[in-house]
Amino acid sequence: MHQAVIAATGLHTPDQSISNAELVDAFNSYVERFNAANADAIAAGEVQALAPSSPEFIEKASGIKSRFVVDKAGILDPNVMRPNIPERSNDELSILAEIAVEAAKEAIARWGKPASEIDAVICAASNMQRAYPAMAIEVQQALGIGGFAFDMNVACSSATFGIKTAADFIASGSARAVLMVNPEICSGHLNFRDRDSHFIFGDVATAVIIERADLAGDGVGWEILGTRLKTQFSNNIRNNFGFLNRAAPKGIDAPDKLFVQEGRKVFREVVPMVSEMILEHAGDIGVDPTRLKRMWLHQANINMNEMIGRRVLGRDPLPGENVIILDEYANTSSAGSIIAFHKTCDDFAPGETGLICSFGAGYSAGTVFVRKR
Repeated sequence: MHQAVIAATGLHTPDQSISNAELVDAFNSYVERFNAANADAIAAGEVQALAPSSPEFIEKASGIKSRFVVDKAGILDPNVMRPNIPERSNDELSILAEIAVEAAKEAIARWGKPASEIDAVICAASNMQRAYPAMAIEVQQALGIGGFAFDMNVACSSATFGIKTAADFIASGSARAVLMVNPEICSGHLNFRDRDSHFIFGDVATAVIIERADLAGDGVGWEILGTRLKTQFSNNIRNNFGFLNRAAPKGIDAPDKLFVQEGRKVFREVVPMVSEMILEHAGDIGVDPTRLKRMWLHQANINMNEMIGRRVLGRDPLPGENVIILDEYANTSSAGSIIAFHKTCDDFAPGETGLICSFGAGYSAGTVFVRKR
């Protein structure tokens, strides 16, 4: 059995961003038009009037101040309210593979070794742009990597599930190094006409290289102390889009073919589930959770993250202990915890420990305890 380490990470951020104020202006314009067009039905009680939003509401509900997106113009056009992403020919690199490759290139450069020393690619994400061929195989070809590649989808927990899978490949001897990418164009599945969720998601891509410890070099990377996965079925976060419902009466434009959630139920059920999972896993591998230098949690909602942080540490986290990047990136699904890790792990001294943790639809959750080598 071989020990696995996180050897390098990479991040690709789109060059366009949307502030809460910009998003609210577009949403409120849509609300005004809808209410005016349906004034008689609203007065008769046949249609419910839509309520406007505000930047203050968004920030209080989520902690989000802005988000990066691949197409700003389409999202902010009240007549469109979705990203305009032109289709590409089959001979061109797809957009999801493109942003994954950009993140992977940074990870490979930080790793300092040729891509030919990678034996497998896992594309772990919520929002695959097609069923097949696998996005991972397209990324594999674009980077000139041998071995094998495949996609996996465990919603917002996909990255931790991907790290666990890669670590298992390393342990078994199936691979020397594995590239795990998380390209997320979350704006493509978000209902920008829904006041309760139109602000939640952003677009980004991350990459992680997991490598055999004896090949990584002395003191390089992060020892993976333990990984644990958990799933528990729930309909409280759901997206029904798929090829089987294209011919359904309401078609692919029905609201449930985009992101929908019961936010209060998710909060009540996920926070205790994840907190208990972290504490139990820490106890089983002999890690004192109160001595974690830093937690890199899934970036879903600032209130969830703060409560989980308090339960794990047994106190209010100090500045920098419970990383929040929601304000700048919003919820980026599987990539969120990896962005947090990538941007705030360089100050660790050898022997210091941290936690990468994700949770989301399914329900699904994954914990990865790491120690700086």
